[in-house]
Amino acid sequence: MIFLVDFGSQTAHLIARRVRSFGVEVKIVAPKDAYAKAKKEKPAGLIFSGGPASVYERGAPTVNKKIYSLGMPILGICYGQQLTGYLIGGKVELGKIREYGPAAVELKGRTALLKGVPRAFEVWMSHGDKVVRPPRGFWVTGKTGDVAIAAMSDDKRKIYCIQFHPEVSHTEHGSLILENFVKLCGLKVTSHGVEIKDLVEQLKQQMPEGRAICAVSGGIDSTVSAMLAAKAIGKRLVPIYVESGLMRLGTKEQVKQLFAKHVGVKVDVVEAKKEFLAALKGIEDPEKKRKAIGKLYIRLFEQEAKKFSDSKYLIQGTIYSDVIESQGTRHADKIKSHHNVGGLPKNIGLKIVEPVREFYKDEVRLIAKKLRLPGAVVWQHVFPGPGLGIRIRGEVTYGRLKMLQRAETILQTELNKVMEPRETWMTFAIYVPIKTTGVKGDARSFGDVIAIRSITSFDAMTADWTRLPYELLAKVSSRIVNEIRGISRVVYDITTKPPATMEWE
Repeated sequence: MIFLVDFGSQTAHLIARRVRSFGVEVKIVAPKDAYAKAKKEKPAGLIFSGGPASVYERGAPTVNKKIYSLGMPILGICYGQQLTGYLIGGKVELGKIREYGPAAVELKGRTALLKGVPRAFEVWMSHGDKVVRPPRGFWVTGKTGDVAIAAMSDDKRKIYCIQFHPEVSHTEHGSLILENFVKLCGLKVTSHGVEIKDLVEQLKQQMPEGRAICAVSGGIDSTVSAMLAAKAIGKRLVPIYVESGLMRLGTKEQVKQLFAKHVGVKVDVVEAKKEFLAALKGIEDPEKKRKAIGKLYIRLFEQEAKKFSDSKYLIQGTIYSDVIESQGTRHADKIKSHHNVGGLPKNIGLKIVEPVREFYKDEVRLIAKKLRLPGAVVWQHVFPGPGLGIRIRGEVTYGRLKMLQRAETILQTELNKVMEPRETWMTFAIYVPIKTTGVKGDARSFGDVIAIRSITSFDAMTADWTRLPYELLAKVSSRIVNEIRGISRVVYDITTKPPATMEWE
């Protein structure tokens, strides 16, 4: 077993997942408990995650520094490196240049942790503080253009620290680095997969009797959740699609066809366009919008559940990236409240069941393949539960929603002509209520902005912007400005995650 000490990183759970994929058990522990539990349970090694705090902040999470004397291999990642430097004699200071996103690491010398890693490789950074002087016994093993100590090691004590994140897909050779650490802990690397029969059995135990209402949107998360539930409880499953008016045009028809053909269950449709617009009237704050949408969804599902005397459960397609961004751990920052996690009302009349809550998007896709869902479903672009409600900056109105839906239709139509869905993670339009001057028909126009965002990702924890063909962008821009009255400009978002999130809200 390896202990993962969670300092609140958005990717702490992802570290555990990567290590478990090697067939190694991982136990996540709180910093305050780490020393006592490690001394008692004697894990093979310790991994210190990253986190949003500064080591100098009042109340910043820390560990008993006796933990470094237990003789267990330690891997400090990001905040884990900074804390190690701070606690055992190094020097840490606030970086004048902060690094968020891609960076190039150059190795200096060799260390067991970085065995097999080339001398120069791309990594993913997300930090402000940095170690400027390593503790005694450490030597610097890597640097970037802005950080002199991007990696440091004390091979004698088997304490290894890296400023970058090996757990994210955008770090080259990240899996090899984690695999090296597992081997340094004296553990054997094997493989670990997801079994459909195990997931189905878990759901049988969670829902032994009664009916389950299943929220479906046509997205892969809710579709996979519904298929697993159908295998577990059969006719006790009631899939419901809420027509909120916040989805892309044609979504309702696609959902009905998908479930009829591949799940073998009829979807009940609840028409609620007017209710959602009314609930969002006057709301501009993104968090309040998410919570208003989440609350209304739940209330509508509760109303539908009352139609069946034995309704007991509400099945949702929550995945782990939803959880962690909604402040899923004690020391994590809340990035945004996902409507199906942080956006839920406190009092719910149904028990929440989330079949894929512990999985990332790439794992859900693997499950979908095992369930023999078609490629068009497996590789479809990610679409947020709150829909276009969080792709309209400011208040959601009928007029803005119609303009964004038309822009989305144009974008998806042109994109599908030149690219396969799996070539990008998600590509979408955002309505931005900022007036800009334009010229249409030799006359001055003064309209709003449509922003286009397209990103590549593996598990939704990090993302890079897609280098879409200029010809495609030109075609989309021309059509949107010429065909949608009230839009005068189209812009393209080229920001990575971090520092940005995938969605604008």
